[in-house]
Amino acid sequence: MQDQAAPPTEAFSRGFRLAGAAVHLYTASGSVLGLLIVLAAIEGEAVTALWLVLATLFVDGTDGMLARRFRVKETIPWFDGARMDDIVDYLTYVFAAVVLLWTTDRLPDGAWGWLLAALPLLASCYQFCRVDAKTDDHYFLGFPSYWNVVAFYVIVLDIGPTGVGITLAILTVLVFVPVKYVYPSRTKLLRGLNLGLSAVWLISSAVLLVEYPDPHPLVVVLSLAYLVYYFGVSIWLTVAGTRRRPASEAVESAA
Repeated sequence: MQDQAAPPTEAFSRGFRLAGAAVHLYTASGSVLGLLIVLAAIEGEAVTALWLVLATLFVDGTDGMLARRFRVKETIPWFDGARMDDIVDYLTYVFAAVVLLWTTDRLPDGAWGWLLAALPLLASCYQFCRVDAKTDDHYFLGFPSYWNVVAFYVIVLDIGPTGVGITLAILTVLVFVPVKYVYPSRTKLLRGLNLGLSAVWLISSAVLLVEYPDPHPLVVVLSLAYLVYYFGVSIWLTVAGTRRRPASEAVESAA
């Protein structure tokens, strides 16, 4: 049986194609949010910047599902939404996050501060340009540049320059370690659980901001528990996948 070809652009209604264009605009709005984060950081409005960080996380967490729902690759085939998404993510997840750390004096003074600020920028340049940064089975390969989340906790939990420096150094190394991190909206294994826990984390993070600068310890624990789960399940799935691969290769060679 022949593969059914994708319908031409003309086969979609004008409304459906406009919806696809609106999804791209929704993704692009993240670049504006990134600018607002930088401006808020420069003006000393750290809490406002963190609310904008959560907004960018929400946009990035939902635009892909909308893009697949409205089949943007088919309705607007000449527009590379994935490239735009990477550009916006670098601005919001990496560049704006480093600016926020810098303007809130969370980095050491002098040359060490410059060096630590450069680490996420350079490591993420490498990662965003890797063709396998997002694997075929929908994982992130290496620590997925969640520097905005790092900045969020640094400010909310009032972590000093030493702790920030150690964290940035460790996570920079993890960018190059081939652990497969869960892509909550796309990884098939445990997808429902991952999406549900991601939503709980986003809500708990909003509560932390409402309660800032004195968040309730239970809310802090709930929020951090998701990070423990995320790293734990990512490592577990990576190890489990590595174990399954030699077994399948052995079966194939025996056959």
